[in-house]
Amino acid sequence: MEKSKIISAALPVLSERGCFLVEVTVSSGNDIEIIIEKDNGSVDWDDCSAVDKTIHEAFSQDDEDYSLTVSSAGLDRPLKVLRQFLKAVGTTVDVKFKGGKRLIALLVAAEEDGITLSYTTLEVPEGSKKKVKVEHEQKYPFTEINSVTPYIDFK
Repeated sequence: MEKSKIISAALPVLSERGCFLVEVTVSSGNDIEIIIEKDNGSVDWDDCSAVDKTIHEAFSQDDEDYSLTVSSAGLDRPLKVLRQFLKAVGTTVDVKFKGGKRLIALLVAAEEDGITLSYTTLEVPEGSKKKVKVEHEQKYPFTEINSVTPYIDFK
């Protein structure tokens, strides 16, 4: 099945439900996975069911022979599209950079080309021997980032 046709079929119902598309994957065996997110609040069963129904009405399983899974992005999945980043502004995220660096920080802003993070480090000021907390706010381009996931603190 063509990914573009699946997307075209799903977009109207997603828009009606206040949702947006995060990702569509189609395997070589026609296993389709549609990942959705909601602009406000959380994706619920009715949102997934509405997308499932729409896709099944648009594409006959007898003709196409496919399996379909519709789910929410979930907390364990990396953020992928700008709307997810915008929704996550003001929350703590776990950022993994190319080269292996990792940073837990507050997502301050998101734009097409990158994100702005706020975080605190312990640093030794010049002329001192004692470490002090230093606040940083820095923009990072997406080209430097491997993944960004919501950070869950169980404390």
